[in-house]
Amino acid sequence: MKFAEQGKTPLYFADEDGVLGIISVADIVKPTSEAAIKEFEAMGIEVVMLTGDNKKTAEAIRKQLNISRAVAEVLPQDKEREIRKIQEQGRKVAMIGDGINDAPALARADVGIAIGAGTDVAIESADIVLIRSDLLDAVTAVQLSKATLKNIKQNLFWAFIYNSIGIPLAAGVFFGILGWKLNPMFAGAAMSLSSVSVVSNALRLKFFKPVRMAKEALIVYSNETDIPANKERLTKNNNKNGGNEMNKVLTVEGMSCGHCKAAVEKALKAVDGVKNAVVDLEKKSANVTLNKEVNTDILTKAVTDAGYEVTNIE
Repeated sequence: MKFAEQGKTPLYFADEDGVLGIISVADIVKPTSEAAIKEFEAMGIEVVMLTGDNKKTAEAIRKQLNISRAVAEVLPQDKEREIRKIQEQGRKVAMIGDGINDAPALARADVGIAIGAGTDVAIESADIVLIRSDLLDAVTAVQLSKATLKNIKQNLFWAFIYNSIGIPLAAGVFFGILGWKLNPMFAGAAMSLSSVSVVSNALRLKFFKPVRMAKEALIVYSNETDIPANKERLTKNNNKNGGNEMNKVLTVEGMSCGHCKAAVEKALKAVDGVKNAVVDLEKKSANVTLNKEVNTDILTKAVTDAGYEVTNIE
């Protein structure tokens, strides 16, 4: 059970005579997963891990990511049942999943969020699809939803104020009491101003930016290397490794979904000398970390062989 305690799932191979061997399988925890969990908790959202793995493996992952609660050894129908139990308590549930076994739970949840690189069944069952397969995008989706609802309430408030004052005034309700009346030209201008203010307020959402609330979380911004904190982190890594690490940014054309992202990252990571590769679909770029000098032609060939085109390397 040593493997299970390390967060790995042991697979036993045996024949009629006995056990032949054991192989352990483990999912790699993404660098942003713990940060996303801290962000959810900072927003007052409880995070629960539902997994089909055994209890020891689930407990190891729970401790690694500092998750408050984990439910292990659950079948697809059990995941759906767990979500239904929480909903019966009067709570709203968002489910994030990527596999066929997550489809019933995604459909049952109030909001289903599928990982872009997941199965088609999971994607079809979800309400939201994370194109970049990054849990921090789920945090952004929640924050954007709250900002949208706040914007809608603001628009309804101002529209109500405009109409509750303007309509009685235009109808002459106050004329007999206070002698107030409204020129039709001013009435038309007031209605136009009402529409302009509501639309302008709604357009503010174009400038929405996610807010990272969990200051203690170590957030790795894969597509924001220009952030000072990220530059400092890269510098520390370079100093720690004797200054041997180098970064190259490749502009890659032809990527459109999570599958493309995964394919390019896999191709680049297979190159000798590449320590890590992170793709940003929005910027159509691949940030490659090298632990030794690698010819740019080799990087270009790796991406080209995967079916994509490199247009620039910095």
